[in-house]
Amino acid sequence: MTLHPPTTLHAAPSFIANAEFGHEKVLISTGRRSGLVITVAVHSTVLGQALGGARMWNYPHWTDAVADALRLSAAMTLKNSAAGLHRGGGKSVIHLPMGVTLTADEKRDAMLDLGDAIESLNGAYMTAEDVGTSAELMAIVAERTEHVCGLPADQGGVGEPADATSAGVYASILATCDALFGSRDVRGRHIVISGLGQVGGRLARALAAAGAVLTVSDVNLDRRLLATEIGAAWVDADEAHRVEADLFVPCGLGGALNPQVIAELKVGGVVGAANNQLAYRHGAAELAGRGILWAPDFVVNGGGVIYLDMATQPDADASAISLRVEAIGDTVATIFRESVSEGITTLDAAERLAEARLV
Repeated sequence: MTLHPPTTLHAAPSFIANAEFGHEKVLISTGRRSGLVITVAVHSTVLGQALGGARMWNYPHWTDAVADALRLSAAMTLKNSAAGLHRGGGKSVIHLPMGVTLTADEKRDAMLDLGDAIESLNGAYMTAEDVGTSAELMAIVAERTEHVCGLPADQGGVGEPADATSAGVYASILATCDALFGSRDVRGRHIVISGLGQVGGRLARALAAAGAVLTVSDVNLDRRLLATEIGAAWVDADEAHRVEADLFVPCGLGGALNPQVIAELKVGGVVGAANNQLAYRHGAAELAGRGILWAPDFVVNGGGVIYLDMATQPDADASAISLRVEAIGDTVATIFRESVSEGITTLDAAERLAEARLV
């Protein structure tokens, strides 16, 4: 891997200037082993130690990764609050230059550097796996800090949280179907899933088993094998949002709901696992203006943090965790009702719910 020093902020894309900042602390460092730019953003510890995953991804510029960490950590504050956890919001992002992939040894170096960065924050933030990382990589982070969760079960951890995240999204889909169609039954409902990773793949299997009619897509064409396995139709990733269906389920990276995509949607509702789905805040009003019911992402995808928080407690109870995750659907239903009764967007209703615990 060949790396070059970060360019100056003056040469950076303007979008970091548009990132909102209300964070308690942000650490930006260059890993002494990996040479990679690592951002650890602690948005809030009002409710407790910040909890949020570690993302390792390709970005055009290192400041893009910083801005992503700022946005994602702020969303984690809302997510953890809406989930009823005694956790604040944080996120870590490791910047990979475009076109760079890491060897196993280079990944190890990056994780050790991440562990050092987290340890320097003296317990303000706990990390876990996210896009581009895994439970196995978190075990490497644990060599440098105790402030990490979601390690593999065979190493004394609780494993990665994709099952719980998927279960929470599934519960949210049922609540959205109930609000739109008066029934929680997904049998025969046409659902488009964009992104078949850890969460999207699990969700696709569960919905197919329940009798939903699926159209799926992913930028990784190897995922087409899953489509064939479960009898789902396949479309190119850039065409998924144009498919006429009952629900659109974004499960990839954030920012997918931009003005053009919103204008081209042909669905009754949008509910998915992707973080920060709205490219711009006004997208919530644009969706509502088109009569499309949007289930806010930071509520829908809260199953993973619920699992990580509850499963790491000494008195962890699997049935209690499952019930808590399933209750995400009840929270989504409450947000829908609040949105209608108050004449506000579902985003505003969800933020009210989360912010009530942050005062």
